[in-house]
Amino acid sequence: MGVNGKILVFVDLPGGELDETGRGLLSYGARLAGILDAPWGVAVAAPRESVQLTAFGSYGTPTITCVEDGESLLDTPALLGKYLVQLAKDELAAVILLPHNDLGATLAPIVAHELKAAIMTEVVTVRRSADGVQLSRKALGVRVAETRTWDCRRPLVATVPLRSLSQVLMPTVRSSSPSLAGWRPAAPLSGASATVTSRIPPDPQTVDLSEAEVIFSAGKGCDPATFEQLRELCKLLNVSFGVTRPVYDLGWSGFERMVGQTGRTVTPRLYVALGISGSMHHVGGIKDSRRIVSVNCDSKAPVFPNSDEGFVADLKELLPRLLDQVKVRIGGAP
Repeated sequence: MGVNGKILVFVDLPGGELDETGRGLLSYGARLAGILDAPWGVAVAAPRESVQLTAFGSYGTPTITCVEDGESLLDTPALLGKYLVQLAKDELAAVILLPHNDLGATLAPIVAHELKAAIMTEVVTVRRSADGVQLSRKALGVRVAETRTWDCRRPLVATVPLRSLSQVLMPTVRSSSPSLAGWRPAAPLSGASATVTSRIPPDPQTVDLSEAEVIFSAGKGCDPATFEQLRELCKLLNVSFGVTRPVYDLGWSGFERMVGQTGRTVTPRLYVALGISGSMHHVGGIKDSRRIVSVNCDSKAPVFPNSDEGFVADLKELLPRLLDQVKVRIGGAP
């Protein structure tokens, strides 16, 4: 069963920049178009003269539709959702693809309701089948996979978790020169029932580790002195702090800071393992991190083969020097 329509990918440009999420969504859109054998295009809430749009061609983007005055809609998600619904109708979109961030997760049910569309959030795999398209996501954390079949008879609204978005360009994707068009609804739309007045970023010191962007974790290679130095370093860098099971067992930190299969499974863009040997249970909890950097005094520690970068060093020597360097960089005394 084929897809009767195009894939419409909504890309946000926070602060006017094409960020990691946007690049990952473009790459995902190109791959999805290949899987479903369907045309695709991008919708952005940005002006046509935005220089950021020139980077879209690297991901094989065929068309870019700029929602005119779209930037003013970003703080009224209900109204932006109605604009996307009308755009999807005008472009005969069969699939509306959104990132599973705050904005995408808010827009998805609005768009699905207005279009009377099927909806699947946090999609991790997509496959074609004789019955339609199979979509899978993780349920109950990451332990159970839930699969549903979309029969392609009505539109589909799907969100993709940020951890599944990769900026890597597939060899099959060829650069393009996207056609660029402006769009506004034929008649004015109304119905903004809520307005975002401000956005408060999460505090890395208290945010749930499963949502943290950068995590520095302490293992049993830390002693009380280096453990406190690491906590101070995390505060200075404004990053999240984690521990392994042995450190938690010592009573140095609460359970909510424990990383691993018996604690929090994490997917940060950067995970720094300090004094962590790399047990199977710990590696299982961090393996989906975008980048893993490890420091251990044992060159044969099992954490190293599971890391993107590894350094053999003594934390008693490394952490004081690192703290001094950070203090100098942020304008304080070493």
